[in-house]
Amino acid sequence: MTVDPIARVRRPRGVPLALLVPALLGLAFMTLPMVGLLLRAPWRTMPRRLAEPEVLDALWLSAVTATAATGLCLLLGLPLAWLLARVEFRGRGLVRALVTVPLVLPPVVGGVALLLVFGRNGIVGSLLAETLGVTLPFSTAGVVLAMAFVSMPFLVIAVEGALRGADARYEEAAATLGAGRWTVFTHVTLPLVAPGIAAGAVLCWARALGEFGATITFAGNFPGRTQTMPLAVYLALETDLEAAIVLSVILLAVSVTVLACLRERWTAAP
Repeated sequence: MTVDPIARVRRPRGVPLALLVPALLGLAFMTLPMVGLLLRAPWRTMPRRLAEPEVLDALWLSAVTATAATGLCLLLGLPLAWLLARVEFRGRGLVRALVTVPLVLPPVVGGVALLLVFGRNGIVGSLLAETLGVTLPFSTAGVVLAMAFVSMPFLVIAVEGALRGADARYEEAAATLGAGRWTVFTHVTLPLVAPGIAAGAVLCWARALGEFGATITFAGNFPGRTQTMPLAVYLALETDLEAAIVLSVILLAVSVTVLACLRERWTAAP
């Protein structure tokens, strides 16, 4: 029986120390801050802390605005993902690049950009103020808009990938049988990519929940109106460290829960 020399070369015989040490240091660097947060958490007073009005207001506002932002992303992001995945047009690469810009754009810059467009003197904001009397900056609606701006790329990327991986023959068969485009989309395409939509929506919601920079720049930090959990953490660091730790633990728990729900899609090894 002969042994493939290539397979022999590829089979690892041990982990080089030069790689093991920095790998362990990297793992420690990523996990120790979270461990330190859990060790410093006031577990005995946690129920009382969670019942404080300021904490409850921040929790409720964050959940509501993150959910509303996810709904807005679904409304606008699903058609955009379908367009990028199913339609060949000139400039598609540029459109995809523009969609992913918020992933690398500093959130504060995103907040400034939102102010310039949707502010009272902005391109769109001035029209909204004059025609409808609606002002978005420093309002709860402004929080939703800021969250949607930074989190929509997660939904679009996830859904576009699901659409590209879906078998288009089912859609073609439905169209051959006489189904219209809208019927094909709602009865065939959406069920096919439902797991991708769910994963994108969960990631979108989690990113919206943790948004800070664009929110504080565009919507401000007003308790009960625009003060979400990350903003409450920032404010509590100056006056009440235990409250900041409690809110941070909640955000950490949400992040871990999201990863646990999506472990097979995003964290499973090939």
